[in-house]
Amino acid sequence: MLWVKAFHIVFVAAWFAGLFYLPRIFVNLASVPADSHAERERLLLMARRLYRFAGILAIPALGLGLLLWLYYGIGRGPGNYWLHAKLLLVVGTIGYHHVCGASLRRFEQFANKRSERWFRVFNEVTVLLFAAIVVLVVVKPF
Repeated sequence: MLWVKAFHIVFVAAWFAGLFYLPRIFVNLASVPADSHAERERLLLMARRLYRFAGILAIPALGLGLLLWLYYGIGRGPGNYWLHAKLLLVVGTIGYHHVCGASLRRFEQFANKRSERWFRVFNEVTVLLFAAIVVLVVVKPF
């Protein structure tokens, strides 16, 4: 079980690393001048690759988490409400990942209406999700 837990943590951290950096690319994309086609295309290429890579990393992170929960029984039993909260935040993280994908598509279609500042704030959501998930798993406050 410890190997499964270790690899779950590695893949979760790697997935979040992608989610930490992808909105930073969006910040740069939102501030690219309209006449700077080469820079825009370079940033879009980076964003596409990072989005795909983060999506690939999410699969084993989620799969190993399910294995820990359903096979090894982590968080099952009475009084493990921290797991319910964690699962809610995991669903939120999956949603955040999809919002990043929608933002990327808007940039590709020249349809982005959000500012550089908006993406700077949006980028902080992942920090809050990651911190809350870690606290729930380590502290198990309820």
